[in-house]
Amino acid sequence: MSVRRGPVVAAIVLSMFMSAMEATVVATAMPTVVADLHGIELYGWVTSIYMLASTVTIPLWGKLADLRGRRPVMLAGMALFLLGSVLSGAAGGMVALIAFRGIQGAGAGALQPVALTIIGDLFTLEERGRMQGIFGAVWGLAAISGPLLGGLIVHAFGWRWVFFVNVPFGLLSAAMLVTFHRDPARTTAPARLDLAGAALLTVTVLALLAGVAGRWPAIALPLACVGLAAFLAVERRAAEPMIPLVLFRDPVIATASVAGALMGSVMMSSLTYLPLHVQAVLQGSPTVAGTAVAPMLIGWPLASAVAGRLLGRTGYRVLVRVGLVALGVATFALWRLLVAGAGTSAMRVVMFIFGAGMGLANTALIVIVQERAGFARRGVATASTMFFRTIGGAVGVGALGALLARRVAGDVPESLLRQMLGPEHGAGVDRGVLHAAGGHLAGAMVTVFGVIAGLGALAALTGPFFPAVARRATKSTETLAAE
Repeated sequence: MSVRRGPVVAAIVLSMFMSAMEATVVATAMPTVVADLHGIELYGWVTSIYMLASTVTIPLWGKLADLRGRRPVMLAGMALFLLGSVLSGAAGGMVALIAFRGIQGAGAGALQPVALTIIGDLFTLEERGRMQGIFGAVWGLAAISGPLLGGLIVHAFGWRWVFFVNVPFGLLSAAMLVTFHRDPARTTAPARLDLAGAALLTVTVLALLAGVAGRWPAIALPLACVGLAAFLAVERRAAEPMIPLVLFRDPVIATASVAGALMGSVMMSSLTYLPLHVQAVLQGSPTVAGTAVAPMLIGWPLASAVAGRLLGRTGYRVLVRVGLVALGVATFALWRLLVAGAGTSAMRVVMFIFGAGMGLANTALIVIVQERAGFARRGVATASTMFFRTIGGAVGVGALGALLARRVAGDVPESLLRQMLGPEHGAGVDRGVLHAAGGHLAGAMVTVFGVIAGLGALAALTGPFFPAVARRATKSTETLAAE
């Protein structure tokens, strides 16, 4: 690695550290947040609004990275993310927390896709497979500290610090990018942004999430269909569309998008609802809940590193298929563990397999999508891949949150659930009432994870449709600039 690339890579590592921490620290802390701020009916929205905001802005950030340059877009997203983090940590109620998480999510929409686009610029195809593995390992090593630190932070300092912890990492990453990264010179003036497409995409995703979450579905779902039709019409005519539809004529990118949506759904749903099961049903602490999902964040980077080394020998299709099958098997096994009333030890083994499947499939998908799109569309292609994965997660978490609320409605009062999630785990509640509530919650969780298992099976079934792709040598932008 050259001297010029080293500090930039370090800055991207820090930005991914924030993303990894965010995915796990908040999920681990949420039961405690609900016990403090109340509003169990809004539990899923704290995660959903974050994913919604990041989902609708991912294509916008990706397109801006192609039109305006990688560095300024990355810095703008980071500033918005840190602002949302500080405001979330200072929130005085669930509604305020949801609003501030939306700001945080809007900034997060830039972090991972633009970071991965910069990596695609700096490294050749031969290097990129290995770098994706290395970055997967770094991401995972940072993320594994999330559940553990989340539990420790909640106990030692309070849940608000799970948001404040982002600030030092973000500031250091931004300083390094400003100092060391320069975008390649552009020979043409930047085109106008597709604001109409951005607005229609936002309306469509908002309506879709509201509909699947059970909020006015008779109005929201038809509105989502109308918004999607209008968005597609605008994108066909736009000079610089938010999401170039021509990308999806490529069967590789089309299949990767479907697989990504399903992967995102099972991943974010598991990260959101498994900690709730551990704390509310198994009466575990936030730290124990964090360790239940942590093995996923060990398996992911290990498998990602292996995938980076195997890409040259096996090609993309084998890794995608094996990874998706592992994901399907893990979600089915997790569901069966909840049916059997198993403890966290068995869950940890399954979550390791879950993470390994994600690592194998995701690494191969990112590398091939970037390669198929080329430099001019690398930002929006990477962002589109992240968009489908994120929207899958947002829809999955929102829909399952509505399902969970319906399953326990009338059986587990919100006040009782808050006591069960609190630090005393309902110590002052009649044991019979506590046992009955735990049984209702356990049954609801079995239903939720049964749906997750079904989504995992669908993800595995997309593997046979992934086409064979020949690898070819490429040059990095650094090499091209030197020539």
